[in-house]
Formats: sequence, C-alpha cells, structure tokens
Amino acid sequence: MTWKEFIYPSPKLQELYRLALCICGATILLGAWQDLDYHWGLLTVIPFLFIYQFGSYLTSGYLTKSRLISKSKKQALSICMEFSDGLIAGTLMALTGFDPLITLALGVTFLITVVGSMKLTAPLDITGILSGALLGYWLLPITIDPSAGIQLMILVISFAYCLLNTNMARHTHFLLAAQHESVMRQNDWLTLRTFHLSKYLSPALRKAILTGKDVKAGTQEKTLTVFFSDMEGFTKLAENLDPEQLTALLNTYLTEMSEIAFRFGGTVDKVIGDSIMVFFGDPESRGVRSDAISCVSMALAMKKSMKELQARWAVEGIANPPALRMGINSGVCKVGNFGTENRLDYTLLGRAVNLASRLESSAQSHEILVSKDTYDLIKDAVKCTDKGQILVKGFAEPINVFSVIDLHKNLASSQPKKRKAVV
Repeated sequence: MTWKEFIYPSPKLQELYRLALCICGATILLGAWQDLDYHWGLLTVIPFLFIYQFGSYLTSGYLTKSRLISKSKKQALSICMEFSDGLIAGTLMALTGFDPLITLALGVTFLITVVGSMKLTAPLDITGILSGALLGYWLLPITIDPSAGIQLMILVISFAYCLLNTNMARHTHFLLAAQHESVMRQNDWLTLRTFHLSKYLSPALRKAILTGKDVKAGTQEKTLTVFFSDMEGFTKLAENLDPEQLTALLNTYLTEMSEIAFRFGGTVDKVIGDSIMVFFGDPESRGVRSDAISCVSMALAMKKSMKELQARWAVEGIANPPALRMGINSGVCKVGNFGTENRLDYTLLGRAVNLASRLESSAQSHEILVSKDTYDLIKDAVKCTDKGQILVKGFAEPINVFSVIDLHKNLASSQPKKRKAVV
C-alpha cells in the first residue's frame, strides 16, 4: 500500500462524502416539498439520490475486489463517479439560488474532501461542481428558498461530516506515526545486526547480500596477487604468555595488519591464528601490475608497522617479540564462492595460492619473498634482491625467488642530495 492510498482510503472517504451529499440533497428537497404544494416530482428525485449513493458503494466495493476488470477501467469509472459528485453538489447550490449558508456548507464539505485527501483528480472534481452550478443556474425551471431550519440542518450535516473527516485524518496520522516509529526501530535493529554480521563475512559476500544479489556457489578464473604472512616465533611465545596477554597481543597485531590491507585495497581472505591471507584483483582490480605493486606496498607497510609493534611489546615486557615473514605470488586462480547452498566461503584456489604460502614459510624474519611472476610485474617500481632458486614443498622444480628491499621512489627520496660546488 502506498502512502497516498493510506492517506486517502478510497472508497471509504468518498462514500462518506456521497452519503453526506445525498442527506443534504434530501433535506433540501423535503424542505421545499411543502413550499411547492407537495409536487410529486421532488419525491421522485430523492430515491434517485440514495440509489446513486448505494449503487456507487456497491460498485466501488465490487471493483476493489474484482480481478475481472482492468485497473484502467476501475480508475475511469471512479473518476466519472467523482465528477458526478461535483455535478450533484453544484446542482444543489443552484437549486437553492446559491444561498450563502448552504453554498458555504456544501463548498466546505467538497473542498475538505478534495484538498484534505490530496486527490490527483481535484481539478476534475472542481470542474464538476462548477459545471453543475452553471447548468443548474441555466436549466433548472425553479429555485428553492430554504428556510432557517433547512439551513441549520445543512450546517449540522456539514459540521458532522467535517468532524468525522478530521477524526479519520487524526487516526490516520497516529497510524502513520506508529508505523514510521516501528519501521525506524526495525531499521536500527537490522543495521546493528548487519554490522555485527559483516565482521564474519568477506567483503564480496557482504556486498552481494546487502545489494540483494543472489549469492550462490560459482567461481571464475582471474590473475591475482596472493599474500601470506605469519609471525615467526609466535608458537613459542604463546607458551610463555597467559591467555589475556596473548589475546591482547594477537588482537593488536591482526587489527593493525587488517587496517593496512584495507587501506591498500586488499581482500582479507582468511585469518587463522597469527596467519593472514590477503589477495588483490578481486572483486575489484586496477590491473594485474597495479594489483601486484599494491600488494608489495602493503607488505612493506606491514613490515614497518610490525617493527613498531615489536618496540611497543618490548616496552610492555614481552621478551623476544615475534617477527613478521611474508610471501607473495601472482598467477591464475579460481576465485568465487565455494561450498554448498547452505554454507558458502568466498576464497580462491590454485597453484599460485600454494606457492605464495610456501614462499611465506621460506622467508626469514622481516623478509618479503616474491616469485618470479610477481617480480616481473613490480620490477619497474620495486627494488628486489635476487635470491636464486629454492626448493619448496609440493613443487618438483626449483622456484626463482626475490627479496623485496623497498619501493624505488622511497629509496630515491632517502638518498642525500648532492650539493653543488661553490666556485
């Protein structure tokens, strides 16, 4: 139900107006019956008024529920009946010779119905009442001079209608206010639950759910840059710390590293203990080369942040704080939603992922090892040291690896500028 349908509950309000209009018409005609020597013609008009009102009520109720009549035909018939309401009101005004009190009462009743309900057909309804007034003025053979009693009754009917209309509007206002408050509470509840739930979902799954997309199992092949890291010496450290200290240390580390990953546009895939898996290139990619450079830049930022954390932990009394080691590889992976209809995991699989994990295991403290594939993508922007070939578990052939030093632009800015000789 739209807000217009709620504010203007057609046909209820329109039927109430028609009933008031027919009662006013019958009152005027019955009051004039004696003045016109009990002319039988007036008595024949009164039943037609109530037949019109009762027939319109039945027709509107039938049309509201019927599915056999198209919506356009329902709207056309409803517009015709509202135009007829205006014709009747205008004719009654002309019949009384536009008596000021009766014209005012009928006019106010009409305007409250049209304006108060914000009807889109208001111009047509006003045209109807003006047409009825003009046609009645020109074509009616007689005019009626209503007595004071008739005028008083018309005013009472008009006042009663306006009172009922106001009460309906007041009731509608309270219903709308209650619904608005209920919707706002529900939105706040859903927002809070969504925020809590988002912490357990990957960015891609969270985005798909919030945008209303159908989340289902499915993968695609993409060239991605994959990053693995863990803390060297963490297992031994965990044996020497109590649970509260270990939890605080791990949460601080994961928070710092995750914020750096998000800052550089990475997708945090997994956090298992002290190990972090991040990849670049999905769901959004800035190009294979740019993704690789962003990944290495992220690793360098993590390396710098980890040294700051080591100093902080040393001040807090933690002996031999753990060091960070990282591995990066670029290659074709299967990425997407893996799992069943009831349980999905957004992740990636492939040889490139396994190699990145092996490089991380082979790295030394505070070292970033990259494969030859990644080196070929970043060599113009990153200075690396060739470490030759190493054997890694799960790969039959030796792997060419490189150790990341820093970005070329950082190295250039750190070198002292040569001073010009003064002659």
